[in-house]
Amino acid sequence: MSKAQVTKAHIIEQAAALFNQQGYAGSSMSDVMRVTGLQKGGIYNHFRSKDELALEAFGFAVERIQQRFKGALKGKRHAVDRLMAILSVYGQFLEDPPVQGGCPLLNTAVESDDAHPALRAQTQLAMDAWRSLIERIVEKGIARGELQSNVDAATVATILIATLEGGIMLSKLYGDPCHLERSLAHLGLYVQHQLAVPS
Repeated sequence: MSKAQVTKAHIIEQAAALFNQQGYAGSSMSDVMRVTGLQKGGIYNHFRSKDELALEAFGFAVERIQQRFKGALKGKRHAVDRLMAILSVYGQFLEDPPVQGGCPLLNTAVESDDAHPALRAQTQLAMDAWRSLIERIVEKGIARGELQSNVDAATVATILIATLEGGIMLSKLYGDPCHLERSLAHLGLYVQHQLAVPS
């Protein structure tokens, strides 16, 4: 990587953590300068605007999550094992988040609802990819006789995502991991006993 590429990557990584913790609207360019150690001109050498930086920083955060999923899913073929692997990724989110500040999808979805249409569109694309991943796992599991035939893949995706994100939100709000832990325990039983074909 060239020096310019290293600098740009540094700005994106630091901005991703900043925006994820303080929000896009709650972070000024002075905040970006503080966390990157660069002057405004040094930042604008790489990004035309704060909006452009926000989109690239969010893309970086999403890539970090996807890398976690890929690592957890590697070598797992059975649908139940694959769904449990996704849960295991979220089990690490509070102690070892992919980006400081919690789940970037949840944080950005809440903040970008009306205020930032481009960021909202990127968040929807990232969420679509996550929903599709779960749906594909479920559909393959049904086809292979690993999951019950009456299971609806879209419903499973909604239940998993909503319960995981809700658990993270409550745990962060109260500063207590028990909410995510309860969510994960419940989803583990749901996957193993309600979705799986009895062995």
